[in-house]
Amino acid sequence: MSVSTTAVGKRYPPTVYAVGREKIREYAMAVGETNPLHHDVEAARAAGYADLVAPPMFCVVYCAPALGPGLFDPEVGIDFARMVHGGQQFRWGPLVVAGDEITTAVSVTSISEDGGRRYFVFESVSTNQAGDTVCVGTWTNIVRGA
Repeated sequence: MSVSTTAVGKRYPPTVYAVGREKIREYAMAVGETNPLHHDVEAARAAGYADLVAPPMFCVVYCAPALGPGLFDPEVGIDFARMVHGGQQFRWGPLVVAGDEITTAVSVTSISEDGGRRYFVFESVSTNQAGDTVCVGTWTNIVRGA
């Protein structure tokens, strides 16, 4: 069965995520990150940051609301019950700190099929309130065959 690629290039409305100090701490604790920049405001300020610094992979927190619509879009056609995580790649910009407002836009970059598996690739572009690109992500999801 051939996969439809009509959704390639489709863009979804951007989402805005207000980065909170406690969310950074909670995330850092959950992933075992002990660097004081993620827990101690004074340490972060002493290092030259305005507030707590988010660990780089915190991007999954602010990107998730923007990725959701594409994953469940009938035009994209993902069979969510058969989907597995295929991979992620990131290009980083300036660090994200508590108090930032991150806007993330997502688009479908490719849909393909190989060996009975379907590959759905999305790109996210996240910018802060100053217009700096803080993260560009490539998210690959694989749908296993029946």
